[in-house]
Amino acid sequence: QVQLEESGGGLVQPGGSLRLSCAASGTILTISAMGWYRQAPGGQRELVAAITNDGSTNYADFVKGRFTISRDNGKNTAFLQMNSLKPEDTAVYYCLPISTPQYMGILPPPPPGDSVWGKGTLVTVSS
Repeated sequence: QVQLEESGGGLVQPGGSLRLSCAASGTILTISAMGWYRQAPGGQRELVAAITNDGSTNYADFVKGRFTISRDNGKNTAFLQMNSLKPEDTAVYYCLPISTPQYMGILPPPPPGDSVWGKGTLVTVSS
């Protein structure tokens, strides 16, 4: 089973930036789309951004123009550059290999308790 480890979260002021990283074991990263999800306190896990293995990207409307997803297939890593952060971006961020319907936001991700998820990385945007 693929192991996922997210990092790069922290406390940042509104308007600031963070770069999240996702390290995946195995080789699935080279053949799968990758997604970044987030879950705010009391909220549902939602798709933030996704990238296919050929570099096509998809973003949620609420991060368009502010976040950029990228990946390095050779190193089994994915990244999420987050700029112009807002307090409402506060959440735990997770990465996950995803299917095409999940990439398009049509199919929901596995439930939060599923073993496919990593521990996530907490992003707190506050002054």
